[in-house]
Amino acid sequence: MKLGLALAGGGVKGAAHIGVIKALEENGIKIDAIAGTSIGSVVASLYAMGYSTEKMLEIFKYFAKGIIKTDAKHFAGNIKTSKGILGYGLIDGQNIEIAIRECAKEKNIKKIQEIKMPISIPTVDIVENKKYVFTNKKDNIEDYYISEALIEKAVRASSSYPGVFTPCEYLGHKFVDGGIIDNIPAGEVKKLGVDKVLTVKFSAGLNYDPKNVYEVAFKSIDILFEERAKEAVKVSDIVMDLDLSEANLFNTKKIDYCYNVGYITTLTKINEIKKMLQK
Repeated sequence: MKLGLALAGGGVKGAAHIGVIKALEENGIKIDAIAGTSIGSVVASLYAMGYSTEKMLEIFKYFAKGIIKTDAKHFAGNIKTSKGILGYGLIDGQNIEIAIRECAKEKNIKKIQEIKMPISIPTVDIVENKKYVFTNKKDNIEDYYISEALIEKAVRASSSYPGVFTPCEYLGHKFVDGGIIDNIPAGEVKKLGVDKVLTVKFSAGLNYDPKNVYEVAFKSIDILFEERAKEAVKVSDIVMDLDLSEANLFNTKKIDYCYNVGYITTLTKINEIKKMLQK
């Protein structure tokens, strides 16, 4: 019975994905294929390349503090003082490429098709209004599949959050965050040939009352993503819906908290996951 893992986007909340993987490994549950969107693509690519959860968390912290450290106040300040920035982003995204390229180099990997574990990474062409998927899937007959790609470009494309990161111009496309269309790539991981799909998503925090304009904006984005997630949930066999509403997209101080929530929540569902894999 093959298990596929679908990892949602959500900024620093993505640290929870590492906790999920850690709990699965400790209980002898093997992941056979993986798909991730936005920050989920960071975790998915690191895991598929063979990094341990300990090293992944270390890399994630470096990644978060060095690349997505822009908090809400800094974001607002730059909008007020910079010209020509709206519509492109506050960060050019090259640091994403550098970080993933260095990680791939350590594993002697350059392109996504060189990764042994089946993997898919959704993104969106903002000009064509179309989803594309970077993947090493061999029978990629769909016209939106891209298999000849540098892994760092795939991750950057999927992680180019509109208004924060500039679009990733690659292979004649202008890519932005895959979460716009496919924030929970359960359908894509299913296409990788697995029998069961375990999805990890982040809820909008039903009882969470935002206290300022930034928290309102972040929760609004969560609600939008949650609405789009309904179809993905239908093709999943188990959905772990994590309420990390107190950790917004760029709150790097909540990384360990998010990791622990992912780990503990998975432990509470281990028996359910094991039963699913026995069917």
